[in-house]
Amino acid sequence: MSDLRVGILGYGIGGRVFHAPLVAATPGLTPAVITTSGSAAQARTDHPGAEIVPDADALFERAGDLDLVVVSTPNRTHVPLALRAIEAGLPVVVDKPFAPTALEAEQVVAAAKAAGVGLTVFQNRRLDSDFLTVRKVLESGKLGEVYRFESRYDRWVPKPKDNWREFGDPAEAGGLLYDLGAHIVDQALQLFGPVTQVYAEADRRRAGVQVDDDVFVALKHASGVRSHLWASALAGTQNPRFRVLGDQATFTKYGLDVQEPQIKSGMRPGDDGWGVEPASDAGKIGVGNDLKTVPTETGRYERFYAQVRDALRGEGDFPVDPESSVEALRVIEAAHRSGVEGTVIKL
Repeated sequence: MSDLRVGILGYGIGGRVFHAPLVAATPGLTPAVITTSGSAAQARTDHPGAEIVPDADALFERAGDLDLVVVSTPNRTHVPLALRAIEAGLPVVVDKPFAPTALEAEQVVAAAKAAGVGLTVFQNRRLDSDFLTVRKVLESGKLGEVYRFESRYDRWVPKPKDNWREFGDPAEAGGLLYDLGAHIVDQALQLFGPVTQVYAEADRRRAGVQVDDDVFVALKHASGVRSHLWASALAGTQNPRFRVLGDQATFTKYGLDVQEPQIKSGMRPGDDGWGVEPASDAGKIGVGNDLKTVPTETGRYERFYAQVRDALRGEGDFPVDPESSVEALRVIEAAHRSGVEGTVIKL
């Protein structure tokens, strides 16, 4: 069976570090066309078998030769490019955040359904090693009845960067609520289900910053669990990545999934040590000093595009239901409103 040909829109950090390497590492898929306005030489070096073109127009001129389009461009372009792929009859992967608003995301979902075209969202951090470990701990039942979930995704970036992720125009969907919130909100929803209440504090702490760079979000799930989520660009020391509190025990996990830095260093799925966190980052479960080590699961980003491939062949479902990303956007929008108004928002 010949490889399915993938067109990748954008060769910034998303296209260069995530999509193109993972597509290339997936048997049955091949990066066929890559668009980039400023990294053509790098793209040619990284993927000599791909055709490198300057823009979306050039890629869509080749739509008849493609089986899938990946949208890995600035957030404000996700919706128009996804709709353009759908109009061309091409299944599409959209990077997160899916869209600047839940309404726009719903429009993309509706267009894909009407056209009978496959659509999924790159929620890759559902396949992080630490998140997979939390899932396994929850499934074990050792925590008892879980009542609070804590998640932190922190960085140390003391000076704002001059790129679209930090531009103030709402159409850019910049700031940490959208950038990292698209991960940590999605993970909370995946673990504990729909949300009924949202409270947030979204602040601008760095000099000259145009968007939120220090965020706290509190969610009340319909299940009764409360999720407390943090993201900051000014976290100079390490806090627990996850802490899950139950009435029988607590699970605490430090460290961050290693797959992104591994790809940047040249590793690929299948290489020795791929997705394996240091043993020192293993989590602990228990009460007081009676703690047991929980080995960290292996990260599995490669599963995303393997599932995409199978779905394209009619052998399974796409890895992420886009409706779940719409729901995460509704929560993010409520968090933004809460941060502005200082109120609890009911969903």
